[in-house]
Amino acid sequence: MTVDDVATAPTDAAGLQRSRERIARHLVGRERELELTLAAVAAGRDIVLEGPPGTSKTTILGAITEEWGIPLLFVEGNADLTPAKLVGHHNPARVLREDYSADNFVPGPLVEAMQRGGFLYIEEFNRAPEDTLNTLLTAMADRSLAIPRVGRIRAEPTFRVIASMNPYDNVGTTRLSTSVHDRLNRLAVDYQDSDAEERIVILRTGADAGGTAPLGARLVRDAVAVARATRDHPDIRQGSSVRGAIDTVLVALRLAALRDLDDPDSPDYPELVYDAMIVALSGRIHLDEALDTTPERVLREIWEDRFVLEPHRADPG
Repeated sequence: MTVDDVATAPTDAAGLQRSRERIARHLVGRERELELTLAAVAAGRDIVLEGPPGTSKTTILGAITEEWGIPLLFVEGNADLTPAKLVGHHNPARVLREDYSADNFVPGPLVEAMQRGGFLYIEEFNRAPEDTLNTLLTAMADRSLAIPRVGRIRAEPTFRVIASMNPYDNVGTTRLSTSVHDRLNRLAVDYQDSDAEERIVILRTGADAGGTAPLGARLVRDAVAVARATRDHPDIRQGSSVRGAIDTVLVALRLAALRDLDDPDSPDYPELVYDAMIVALSGRIHLDEALDTTPERVLREIWEDRFVLEPHRADPG
């Protein structure tokens, strides 16, 4: 698929519907978010996806760009992301030999995305400095960018700026200006329900098939349950994404092999889950800094809620 094909395909209703159906095969339970994101980028709009980590934002964008046959260029928003790193720079060695010229300019991810008609995906958008974000204003508004000693770069039709932000993390973030907000559409992407997260864990671990069942099947349910519980615990400022559940299952399966445990009804099974939780979840939860507690202590409480106080919730069936 060429860039010209990509530029016209999304404007055709039937073609857009077929794209949605093909893209949806790469996702689990994100039909609405996919449809809204696809509609925005097909309309030529830039968009910010606002939600916690591990909510399939990157997966959605990767599926769309793969379907369209265009690149997805990642940039991490942080205090070190200067305008020069985003736009590009002249090669110092060549400048000394040849002086400044368009030939010795090294494109940054913004210019590369414009020239190749790709999506510039800026993660942690609100952690980037304000002057760096302001560099995007002309690119978003005019789909072009004037670079001294290089000239004006004009974006291919499929160029988009896609941003992501975590609404639960305000430490070290920058307040976005009205000008930036005014040029971006916005979509809130929250955690999926437990059924969808269990399907994601199964897909990523294969824990319900082959030699891992029925141990794997129960691990999936328990891992998703305890990961989701971290999001509601009063001592936790931000809980784990589904990635924590995936790693809990993967670690638990290896621990089970080491301990020769293959029966989920074994009295040793609950402790197996706890040990896997400590490894997979303790670094993913962010505690209320005003409290005198530890990740291990909080995870023990969540584990006890699942396996001691209400054991029927952890029983098979």
